[in-house]
Amino acid sequence: MNYYSTHRTVPEVDLKHAVTKGLAADNGLFMPERIERFDPSFFDSIHGLSFQEISFEVARKFFGEDVEESELRKIVFDTLSFDCPVLHVQKNIYALELFHGPTLAFKDVGARFMARLLAYFLRGTNTLVNVLVATSGDTGSAVANGFLGVPGIHVYVLYPKGKVSAIQECQFTTLGQNITALEVDGNFDDCQRLVKTAFLDKELNEKLTLTSANSINVARFLPQAFYYFNAYARLEQRDKELIISVPSGNFGNLTAGLVAKRMGLPVSRFIAANNENDIVYNYLKTGKYNPVPSVQTLANAMDVGDPSNFVRILDLYENNHEAISADIAGFRYSDDEIRAIIKKVYDQCGYLLDPHGACGYQSLEDYLDDDQVGIFLKTAHPAKFTETVETIVGKGNVPLPAKLAAFMKGKKKSIPLDNEFDIFKQFLMSKE
Repeated sequence: MNYYSTHRTVPEVDLKHAVTKGLAADNGLFMPERIERFDPSFFDSIHGLSFQEISFEVARKFFGEDVEESELRKIVFDTLSFDCPVLHVQKNIYALELFHGPTLAFKDVGARFMARLLAYFLRGTNTLVNVLVATSGDTGSAVANGFLGVPGIHVYVLYPKGKVSAIQECQFTTLGQNITALEVDGNFDDCQRLVKTAFLDKELNEKLTLTSANSINVARFLPQAFYYFNAYARLEQRDKELIISVPSGNFGNLTAGLVAKRMGLPVSRFIAANNENDIVYNYLKTGKYNPVPSVQTLANAMDVGDPSNFVRILDLYENNHEAISADIAGFRYSDDEIRAIIKKVYDQCGYLLDPHGACGYQSLEDYLDDDQVGIFLKTAHPAKFTETVETIVGKGNVPLPAKLAAFMKGKKKSIPLDNEFDIFKQFLMSKE
């Protein structure tokens, strides 16, 4: 299958090129030339399949023409060495728990898949691929751990100084080996700008092989469709209209859900649950997209002022605001509201939310009627935000998983970096 640029000014490319380059030559994002639908009978039998089996069938729709079936099966099954269960929270609201992977965040799925797919394409070559990834929290840890020790790949994680949680920072600054953490003096948008500009710099790309592991890369974003199908398969109340709420930052997660819907997944509507970074929320209301500098909130992974993947949504719907609004509803919540949501759900249900999941949960409570059932994506373990969550539910009520405790024992290794591109470029050039 070929992949085209959302800017549509350069020729289509094959999967290997799309994955190893990350960004199209015209600065657009790659999209698959077609989205194949499942026969409706697939959804009649999907409940009897495992998460891995479901995901393999989805993966074949995109990658089956370019990756040998046995290799693709191995990539999918190795990626998903953990479950993404659906838990009943209360009434008609369910949580899709996406934090059971190595770094306890949803991005483990896409990052692990991309690492294995890229390693497959690099097999038998002497190419050194430099993976650039900007993170507002969980992306950095998922990518760093997904690529840790993979031959032929060096990862540079750019993160905003003082704007990720202590546990998140430990997950990608303590690894060493082929992982370099760059502590940028700025916000997430600065980190994302540095990465995007690097892909457009001719001199840099002539000297280095660069790719992105952010959700702008098709090998990161498309596998996120896997768990939407799994969520439907595990849902108990299948006789009601399904609404899925997605905590939204860079919008790769929601875009993958929209792709799943195009593939035939029976979802009536999605909700983009925002924090105070409400650019897309405002677009849904007005039809006008006006990016602004991001603001820091409790739900830091959603602190994005110009979501990269929104261009993919515009592309899917041919820039039709009415069609986009028909499939996506928008909600936004302030930090004070997020605190109140976490406390309410913990007191009423004994269920512990992280700040991002809180936005997803509340949007369903605000939206659903009795004829609908809702699933919200719980994108990270609450312990990744222990300090914040314990101030709300009480000290000692957020147990620290052994996986996170192990990261906290490591020694921080990071390099401070100004947010000027020339400085970043010189740093990368000096590493060759």
